[in-house]
Amino acid sequence: MVLSDSRTTPGGAPTSGTAPSGDPSGDRGDRDGLVPRRVSATDVVLAHLRAAIESGELAVGDKLPTEAELGRRHDVSRSVVREALRTLQALGLTASRAGKGTYVLSPRPNPVFGSYSARDLLEVRRHVEIPAAGYAASRRTQDDIDHLLTLIERMERETDSTAWVALDSLFHLAVAGASGNPVFQKIIEEIRDALARQSSFLNRLGDRRRQSEAEHRALIEAIVEGSEGAAVHAMAAHLERVETALHAIVRPGTAHTPHEGEAIHE
Repeated sequence: MVLSDSRTTPGGAPTSGTAPSGDPSGDRGDRDGLVPRRVSATDVVLAHLRAAIESGELAVGDKLPTEAELGRRHDVSRSVVREALRTLQALGLTASRAGKGTYVLSPRPNPVFGSYSARDLLEVRRHVEIPAAGYAASRRTQDDIDHLLTLIERMERETDSTAWVALDSLFHLAVAGASGNPVFQKIIEEIRDALARQSSFLNRLGDRRRQSEAEHRALIEAIVEGSEGAAVHAMAAHLERVETALHAIVRPGTAHTPHEGEAIHE
């Protein structure tokens, strides 16, 4: 299967044979005095490959071009290509075969985080984390409160995305620990790697970080106040927004192809 070329010019505009969609003026960045949105080079490669898979240009079973070939086509480094390929795999669109390359697995996204699908993970989280939050509000100790406050403060200061994701999973483990029920804590410990993968996925494609921090703050406030109902509501709202973000990301046709005027950076 031959993919169309979508190299970017130094100014950041795609060089495909068609005009940029959604902006016939070609002056989107300057219109209404808006500052052009920064789009990463990884986003460009990802959007191009995802669109090719979802449209059928790349069919199930087709092998994707090599990292080197994709790098040449898009004029980007291999590290950029690898990140795009990792995201495709996280979306459930492709699978890597050792020594053979990357192949199309499905025409529709179905995110998998470690050993668990997004759906399976969300179902378990609803039945575990929501009641655990309620118990945490009624059973928390001062040490639990101090630990949760320390974690959220570190998250809000953290500049490294990988470190932030690790803190996020620790936060959810700490809430389960504050419930006073070791079974809740054991379950969250078991799925902690999957939680971290999901968190990284949502931050990368859904820009969830700041909103997630605000949701964590609301949960901590309920736990500190000892309000079981408010804690249950806060955790339920948090998981509902996680689900909404996941649905927005996996919905077919939602891959963002940069328009002319959008700044592309590697």
